[in-house]
Amino acid sequence: MSLKCGIVGLPNVGKSTLFNCLSSAKAQAANFPFCTIEPNLGTITVPDERLNKLAELVNPGRIVPATCEIVDIAGLVKGASRGEGLGNKFLGNIRECDAIIHVVRCFDDDNVVREGGSAVNPIEDKEIIDTELQLKDLETIDAQLTKQQKAANAGNKEAKVAVKVLEAYKAVLEQGKNARSVSFDSKEEQQAAHNLFLLTTKPVLYVCNVDEQSAVSGNDYSRQIEAVAANEGAETMTIAAKTEEEIASLENYEDKKLFLDELGLGESGVNRLINKAYHLLDLQTFITAGEMEVKAWTFRKGWKAPQCAGVIHTDFEKGFIRAEVIKYSDYVEYGSETAVREAGKLRIEGKEYVVEDGDIMHFRFNV
Repeated sequence: MSLKCGIVGLPNVGKSTLFNCLSSAKAQAANFPFCTIEPNLGTITVPDERLNKLAELVNPGRIVPATCEIVDIAGLVKGASRGEGLGNKFLGNIRECDAIIHVVRCFDDDNVVREGGSAVNPIEDKEIIDTELQLKDLETIDAQLTKQQKAANAGNKEAKVAVKVLEAYKAVLEQGKNARSVSFDSKEEQQAAHNLFLLTTKPVLYVCNVDEQSAVSGNDYSRQIEAVAANEGAETMTIAAKTEEEIASLENYEDKKLFLDELGLGESGVNRLINKAYHLLDLQTFITAGEMEVKAWTFRKGWKAPQCAGVIHTDFEKGFIRAEVIKYSDYVEYGSETAVREAGKLRIEGKEYVVEDGDIMHFRFNV
């Protein structure tokens, strides 16, 4: 299961600096890969210290972490929904993403000119991006609504559901709110909503880009964004992108750790951001551990054992018999799978078992 997050924001808010920091994530775990597919697209690893700990016990041939794609979507300005600043191209890039990382400028710097040249105003910056995305969604809805209304009037049941969904979204968007504030009860409505691929239904993480002095506790600017995001039910985090750039430039782990300790940060902002992006869509990992590899597999929170087996191979799900499950804490405590078995801590689970984050799994199947 792949995850793609798009970094959006106005010019000069720190998007590209943040992307460049993410692209240096390889330095934080030497055997974890980073690959640039295009200049603005990178595949980065999801930091997970559990894999390193298990590798110490298992001595595998390789470690394979979970990954996600990050896209640096440049050029969003006021008027993007009408094509300003290559807006149509970049709005199309957002449509292909699973989640949005919305970077907001929360720092003062006379050398970095704000779009339009006025004083720093994070709420206005956020609203400009929101408005452009909302206008594009309204355009999508208007294009669909007339067509679906005609089909609904002719008695098409699916069209009637679509019309209900489109009208609900339209009412909210015309109030200047994001479509993600609307929820639907029936599976038919939920599917119709999903099929629209609206920009403002995507989960969003607001990243407050602050100065170094505010890296730990934030500042008045970031607190403004946190208050607005709380009303939306959205997540926020504070990061000092320029400082993260300095951390990313350091060669070894010890130097990075020393720098973080001096700043009062337990973990780099880049690591926190990657994990937040990963969990934004309720994604978790189960682990397989053996002599060949220790590997993290991505699954949706709440999935049962057969669905997770299908992540490895569809045959595993089709022919699922049972799952052998070891809790990560038990594996670390006893030191090996054999010791876990002897201690009676290996569990046999069936089709109804809901897999938990960090479960070490071995699937039995027959096809």
